Amino acid sequence: MSGKKGLDLLRTIATVMTKTNGYDRCLQQLVMVSGGDGRCMAEFKVQEEHLNRAGGLHGGFTATIVDVVTTYALMTKENAAPGVSVDIHVSYLKGARQGDEVIIDANTVRAGRNLAFLECELRHKKDNSIIAKASHTKYIGSS
Repeated sequence: MSGKKGLDLLRTIATVMTKTNGYDRCLQQLVMVSGGDGRCMAEFKVQEEHLNRAGGLHGGFTATIVDVVTTYALMTKENAAPGVSVDIHVSYLKGARQGDEVIIDANTVRAGRNLAFLECELRHKKDNSIIAKASHTKYIGSS
């Protein structure tokens, strides 16, 4: 699935996921920019609720973004299911502050019969500097 169909799917998924009383509602600020064929690109502006006590982008929120946006990317693959996480690794390279605009770029490296391997970067929109790099492995097989 590519182009407009992929982006439309991502926007629909994001709307359904964030319009709940559950944890995913913390992602309502994410705006889907592009996607399809195993990719997803989103953006958001760092708000007060995304900050840690020191005033920087919270690491747990960053890991949540990685988990969700890579899953969205995976869901644009043909016959892909969201699966469950078996491993997420995030390297935090640079901070972000309230008001900063952040780009999230997620890619499906490989989706096999049982496992999917995904990658993600969060970057500052103003200078493209990397905030965090991540890898995510998901179990997508059936029981």
